[in-house]
Amino acid sequence: MFYEIYGAGHPLVLIAGLNGEHTMFRMFIPELAKKYRVIVFDNRGVGQTDKPDIPYSISMMADDTVGLLDALEITDPYVLGVSMGGKIAMDVAIRYPHLAAKLILVSTGPKIASAKKINFSRRMMYFLLKLPLTRGSNPYYSVARQRDASAAYNCERQLYKITAPTLIIHGLRDKLALYTIAKEMRAAIKDSQMITLQGGHLSFLYHTQIFLSAVTQFLDA
Repeated sequence: MFYEIYGAGHPLVLIAGLNGEHTMFRMFIPELAKKYRVIVFDNRGVGQTDKPDIPYSISMMADDTVGLLDALEITDPYVLGVSMGGKIAMDVAIRYPHLAAKLILVSTGPKIASAKKINFSRRMMYFLLKLPLTRGSNPYYSVARQRDASAAYNCERQLYKITAPTLIIHGLRDKLALYTIAKEMRAAIKDSQMITLQGGHLSFLYHTQIFLSAVTQFLDA
């Protein structure tokens, strides 16, 4: 399992989304590392981490994350997850509550829409993942394993178990993780906060300063 650590301070774990590697966070790391000990890594199936050709699950990738934290002797990190990484972060917070001092969920939800509601944007994403230009050096089989794990996950009925202070950051026009589901998630996680960005699934990449300000204010509160 490949990982990198930057900075010092309270540990902050950043979990990437589908086909995303630790480099997803490269534009945020310099600023965050001024205040926190930032841990980034590649999930199973992508980057420099192993890519076994077996069925993956979100809980399996959450266990990978917990195993890394155990190896680094980190016990109370802040946890931030984007898209599929948000599902991994939720699973950590649900099953290992002592390993999530605070939780930030970005462009994610506890489930995807029902099969009948899979929209054009999601179908297009699935198609683009078949193209080497889109997925980079990651083999299709392992990216497909991640895709299937993310699509199968549903922790909607377990959100009440999340006790960590939680911030939700979501794009108003997100067509992959629907905004309506994000609002339902906010209602289900006790005392959670929500910030809406103008834009879609990757809106946090286009509103960098708003995103960083929201993250640091929440973590420092």
